Amino acid sequence: MVVKQETLRPGEPVRQFSVLLANRAGALVSLTHLLKREHIELLGISVQDSRDATVARLVLSDPDGAEALFMEKGIPHTVSELVVVGFREVGEDLLKCLDTLRLAEVNIDFAYGLLPHPKGLTLMAFHLDDGDFAANVLHSAGFKVLNQQELSR
Repeated sequence: MVVKQETLRPGEPVRQFSVLLANRAGALVSLTHLLKREHIELLGISVQDSRDATVARLVLSDPDGAEALFMEKGIPHTVSELVVVGFREVGEDLLKCLDTLRLAEVNIDFAYGLLPHPKGLTLMAFHLDDGDFAANVLHSAGFKVLNQQELSR
């Protein structure tokens, strides 16, 4: 008997933008207004503070449009891929998710919650040392792993 390994459905991975902002009042709100004018929704945000500059990690509804906008406006940024997991029961599901990653020996670089999903899921974004492997492990363990198309509204 051959056991079939279940893999994720194809789809574009979720991209995160790390945007360097001057650490001054109004920098983040200016960026948010710029995105809104271009009809790009903010789906998740994490802000890393420092004295001189701030790194804002953003998950957006239109990564291609955002990247073009940042290039056009000269906004310093980097792009990385995330694994986004949707939970129905946050407390217990999060613990199971973390245990699954630990057992698979996947390291978590950082994680943060995203804004609520329209389908009632609580979303958690993970930057992992091996995102493709981790996404398949989580999917095989029964977790809802979202791609960019499922995440964008």
